[in-house]
Amino acid sequence: MKQYSADFRERLLRAIDAGLSQAEAARLFGVGTSSIKRWRGQQRQTGSLAARPRPGRHRRIRSEDEAALLAQVAAAPDATLAEHCATWESATGVHLSTATMSRTLARLKQTHKKSP
Repeated sequence: MKQYSADFRERLLRAIDAGLSQAEAARLFGVGTSSIKRWRGQQRQTGSLAARPRPGRHRRIRSEDEAALLAQVAAAPDATLAEHCATWESATGVHLSTATMSRTLARLKQTHKKSP
């Protein structure tokens, strides 16, 4: 889900400061009351309503490297996931598990079907 912009959060909190109740603001702006409480606390603590970075790991194959992976798959369409991982590691130096390669190829809508 996409994060709400700081401008949206500011407009919502200004509406509440102008006299709108939290429940009415939540219904009007289409957000939960817990989000409003969290944004109010963030504004009090940090003075900013900017979205915080989302937790989690970064992808091992970045968006800008996806074209290179697609070219690798096109060059060797019958290679196994393990072979694609080995080729990728020799080309980029980044070690990948077969599960990571599988998820990436699925995200790029590449099939695993091999020629008989």
